[in-house]
Amino acid sequence: MDTVQALIMGIVQGLAEYLPISSSGHLEICREILGLDLTGAESIEFDVMLHVATVLSTIVVLWREFMPLCTSFFTVKRDANFYYVLKILVSCIPVGIVGLCFKEQIEQFFGSGLLVVGICLCVTAALLAFAYFFRTSPLTAKGYVARDVTWTDAFIIGCAQAVAVLPGLSRSGSTIATGILLGDDRAKVAQFSFFMVIIPILGEALLGMKDLVTEGPTGSVGFVPMIVGFIASFVVGCIACKWMLNIVKRGKMVWFAVYCLVAGAICLVYSL
Repeated sequence: MDTVQALIMGIVQGLAEYLPISSSGHLEICREILGLDLTGAESIEFDVMLHVATVLSTIVVLWREFMPLCTSFFTVKRDANFYYVLKILVSCIPVGIVGLCFKEQIEQFFGSGLLVVGICLCVTAALLAFAYFFRTSPLTAKGYVARDVTWTDAFIIGCAQAVAVLPGLSRSGSTIATGILLGDDRAKVAQFSFFMVIIPILGEALLGMKDLVTEGPTGSVGFVPMIVGFIASFVVGCIACKWMLNIVKRGKMVWFAVYCLVAGAICLVYSL
């Protein structure tokens, strides 16, 4: 992988992590277009670095909301912020189980080409469209009052995040759409979605570092491309995070359903 390829991959990751179009799916598409021939371990190593960069961009953009959560949790203040963090931890249970028990199967999916990506992008499109039309139908709009994320909602949204480990199935799209379908406030569920991914990604990064220590670095990606990809993902992620929060507030996610459907169809045709 050269520096330009790493830059492109970082930009794509920064955009696609927050926009409901699947970062893992678009990274797989980029690998096909750029002709990158990385092994499974090398691909996951680079993807984890890009995801860590977007986690840092989440913390930077939502710093004012993030710091009170940390203060309340680590001082066991038992206020609303403390229980909010506990809800985040509850939401991480499903993806933690999937990551620990089905890691090899997940890695196989990440190397399965554009067929799975195309199918999952179409599923993402269906989910986004269903969430949009469900929420705007007269039956649900009449007398509707958005609520905060409940304990049950947190676990259900966490299940959506666990399923969204498949390439092409958008994590942010799946979790935000699930929260909207459950009746949660759009802005609050979007913020919850961005916070809840921090722990799984950092956990995956720690596991990747452990593998590097025990097995040694692969050496094919290179230090400079890794840093370039990391910086690009971080900078673009900061911009995309703010953009996505505004998009969710305005209820314009349905347009991404159209995009995912078209992109998914192209992937399916290309894979045949």
